[in-house]
Amino acid sequence: MKLVDTTLANILDFYNGKVTKSSEQGNVPIYGSNGIIGLTNRKLYKDAIILGRVGAYCGSVMRCKDEFWASDNTIVVKPKQDIANINYCYYLLKNLNLNNYAGGAAQPLITQTTLKQIKIKIPNIDEQKRIANILSAYDDLIENNQKQIKLLEEAAMRLYKEWFVNLRFPGYENTKIVDGVPDGWSRKKLIDIADITMGQSPKSEYYNDRQQGLPFHQGVTNYGYRFVIDETYSTSYTRIAEAGSVLFSVRAPVGRMNITKNKIVIGRGLAAINHREGLQSFLFYMLKNRFYKDDLIGNGAIYASITKAVLHSQEFLIPCDNLANEFNSVAKSIDQQITNVDRQIILLQQARDKLLPKLMNGDIEV
Repeated sequence: MKLVDTTLANILDFYNGKVTKSSEQGNVPIYGSNGIIGLTNRKLYKDAIILGRVGAYCGSVMRCKDEFWASDNTIVVKPKQDIANINYCYYLLKNLNLNNYAGGAAQPLITQTTLKQIKIKIPNIDEQKRIANILSAYDDLIENNQKQIKLLEEAAMRLYKEWFVNLRFPGYENTKIVDGVPDGWSRKKLIDIADITMGQSPKSEYYNDRQQGLPFHQGVTNYGYRFVIDETYSTSYTRIAEAGSVLFSVRAPVGRMNITKNKIVIGRGLAAINHREGLQSFLFYMLKNRFYKDDLIGNGAIYASITKAVLHSQEFLIPCDNLANEFNSVAKSIDQQITNVDRQIILLQQARDKLLPKLMNGDIEV
């Protein structure tokens, strides 16, 4: 495969994102440097690549085929017609590790000027399309698996609401209701049913990316759809979250949840929550029902951050033990399916990421 020397400026057109209003509504996604950050009724671009321009996600690479708005924390790029294939350019940019080109004293920043000067080697457009098709096949499978996880979680959430919000639980027809509460149920604070560990950050001098010590999570930066992604490690252990803990964000965005697959160190932006009777699946969906939207608690209160006292005092309607156990058994089975699908996603990502540089560098003929 013949590769031609060129620069990004020769194959891509660059555009700056624009400021958005915080109170907008609509169904058009607004992209920030870490993905979708809101919705609007305005349309700025369609079928383009979005790059993180500033901050922790500087150099991130995203792809949107539909209409979207890009915030001022992003740069939007499109391929020049008949020179470059958009799908190929997406993988090319991901392979470049653009964060390495960031400057800025206060926080990472990447500019159009810097991007345009990056030197690359590319094949002709037909070979670009063949390479993109190979890599897209992996991403299509990953996307399908992610949709399956979402459907499984929605199924468990619907069951939780049916039983514990709509009160149509097994045997509800023969259960006495007193003051709106089924007989045998009670209102309890979160601290009464769960162990809660508030995070405390180690000193930054103990952080590393060499997998020394335990994985460290400060906040939602390395949240996945369901499970946290371990990238930063710490050799100093302050507060620990055990495997299977529900990780709860106590700083904006408050209430966002993930689950840890292994023992990790948690910083001040997170709390680890574990049900005292081991009903982790019940606990997860109970919390999801309350914190159904970032920063918004089910009673309508909005929080930029949440204190230990406020988190501990969150009150829930708790069913009798047999119902909680029955739901947990069903939800646990669903959660295990989610875990299995997630393993498949990881294997696909690993295979794609090994193949990506080899295809881009011309090490594999297509």
